[in-house]
Amino acid sequence: MVEDGGEEEAEGESGEMPAAAAVPPLQRCNGFLPGKEAEGGGRAAPAGGGERAAEAEAMLSAAGGRPETRLSRRRLAVLAVFSCYSLVNAFQWIQYSILSNVFAGFYGVSFTQIDWLSMVYMVAYVPLILPATWLLDARGLRLTALLGAGLNGLGAWLKCASLAPGRYPLTLAAQAVCAIAQVFILGLPSRIASVWFGPTEVSTACAVAVLGNQLGTAIGFLLPPVLVPNTPDDINLMAHNISIMFYGTAIVSTLLFFLTGVVFEEKPKYPPSHSQAVLQTMPPEDYSYKQSIINLFKNIPFVLLLISYGIMTGAFYSVSTLLNQMVVTHYEGEEVNAGRIGLTLVVAGMVGSIICGLWLDYTKTYKQTTLIVYVLSFIGLLVFTFTLDLGYLIVVFVTGGVLGFFMTGYLPLGFEFAVEITYPESEGTSSGLLNASAQIFGIVFTLVQGKLTTDYSPRAGNLFLCAWIFVGIILTALIKSDLRRHNVNSGIMNLDVKAVPVDSPVEPESTTLKIQSAL
Repeated sequence: MVEDGGEEEAEGESGEMPAAAAVPPLQRCNGFLPGKEAEGGGRAAPAGGGERAAEAEAMLSAAGGRPETRLSRRRLAVLAVFSCYSLVNAFQWIQYSILSNVFAGFYGVSFTQIDWLSMVYMVAYVPLILPATWLLDARGLRLTALLGAGLNGLGAWLKCASLAPGRYPLTLAAQAVCAIAQVFILGLPSRIASVWFGPTEVSTACAVAVLGNQLGTAIGFLLPPVLVPNTPDDINLMAHNISIMFYGTAIVSTLLFFLTGVVFEEKPKYPPSHSQAVLQTMPPEDYSYKQSIINLFKNIPFVLLLISYGIMTGAFYSVSTLLNQMVVTHYEGEEVNAGRIGLTLVVAGMVGSIICGLWLDYTKTYKQTTLIVYVLSFIGLLVFTFTLDLGYLIVVFVTGGVLGFFMTGYLPLGFEFAVEITYPESEGTSSGLLNASAQIFGIVFTLVQGKLTTDYSPRAGNLFLCAWIFVGIILTALIKSDLRRHNVNSGIMNLDVKAVPVDSPVEPESTTLKIQSAL
């Protein structure tokens, strides 16, 4: 454990704010219920929280309006452990789909039933995301992390009991447990980044956290075809090979569960940024999860991002799930190379994620970067679609890598853009809703693209996705960029944030966080 004295002070994060920036009591719109206007002051205070608002003012004014902020060394361990168990969860998601022909033969089921082993992740997420985000807001980061890691291990061990040809229902149930674990995993990257990392590294930290999930998908494309070659004439050998994969996953998952218990803490002793300091000074009993959800759905830019993020990420889920079928259709017997193409797609996306995260931390050009990456993903999918059947695997490797660089590189962009335009709403809630949208689109896209691929050709299925991604480009272009969190960290604060739509014609000033001069 890192001692408090061993924490490093973030450069530029501690110090005094100019006198003009001294601020009166704050009102948080992070699901906090609006209070009455303060007498004589004209400022709104949280309902029932007048005394605590005064305490928040005193804390923020103690150092000239800016509390002490530091970066904890523990943040790197938290990020590493989370990335690792997120990796294992993603690996378990894709391990069946990349061996669809192998598992279809082993369990004696159809390709559609094997596809459901992937789609159960998407189906489970949608009804459970609201309870999961409520748990994250009400019970905190540590408990949510332990649930994700623990259920991940439980599902892995249940799979070890499904190593027989007639046990498809058991392996589906085990995969459903892993799918529930995913609900407590996918919404955490932006929360971990915001709670533990400073403003100059928050986008990069979010990208690294998302990268863990992408790396798991990459390993899921690469390792299963190597561990479980297609041996239809020797079912016992096939079962032995599958057991190696299942037991190895279960052991690693268990180890990561214990590491999560040791490493994860609710939050660092000192806030890493001024925006987090503001949020931590507000009284938790005034928080309303329902109001937070209402605020998000009244936020028109967030709703546009919700749909466009769902389209892009759902398309990625669909391509990942059906990649084996698409490649094997044109290149018979190339299961191993199909896995390698998937690996290329995801590894290129990991590079794209890191580059985009670093770029956002440097430039804060959220909308421009998101839109450019969206357009390039559309172009990449078009090129992939029309070169898939040329008969040259090397071309598929190249086009798959280009597609992955932009399509999976988009994932952390959406998370961070959402946090910026919805601050100070909970990062877990906004991320959870983005992921729920992605799962819904992923289910629909996988079913429709799978049907088009089976009945017509992979080209027909991919063109279906291209049409939807073009719609996503238009929606992304319509998003109004309002970088609220960045403005707070820069000392540009609005003290009259209210629970109204960000594009409200009654209060146009509420869309920008401004500083109220004390002069």
